[in-house]
Amino acid sequence: MKYIHYVPPSVNALDLVLELTVLLGEDMTQSLARDHLTEPRAHLLWVLGAQGPSTQKSLADALNVSARNITGLVDGLEQTGYVTREPHPDDRRATLVSMTEPGAAIVSAFRSGQTELAEQLFGPMTPGELDQFVTSLTGVVERLRAAIAEGRPA
Repeated sequence: MKYIHYVPPSVNALDLVLELTVLLGEDMTQSLARDHLTEPRAHLLWVLGAQGPSTQKSLADALNVSARNITGLVDGLEQTGYVTREPHPDDRRATLVSMTEPGAAIVSAFRSGQTELAEQLFGPMTPGELDQFVTSLTGVVERLRAAIAEGRPA
């Protein structure tokens, strides 16, 4: 006898979202590996690209990591030539982290890659389909954020 198991549409939708997150993660990991980067190092470069030269403290706050973790991330990026450290011009106790030319080129490549992937994934959608998708996904993200903020398990 063949059993048919009913799966609610909401569970199918969640399965697709989970598969999407896995696929995006795999794609990102492969792309970053080509540039000898990890996700945390890439995140640090992205933040530097957005806010410019920064203290290690402000980078730790932006990435929500400890000072020890930031030191390790900056060490690695400095060794690969993507960032430099220099004395802070106004605070002799602080060190300023700045992107080098190769680091800026990587961040520029990140931006280009993001645009290309967005076009690949969403370009075939009509403007109405894309608006509906964004509206629906925004609601999903807001509900998950609220659940996390309230301490409810997902």
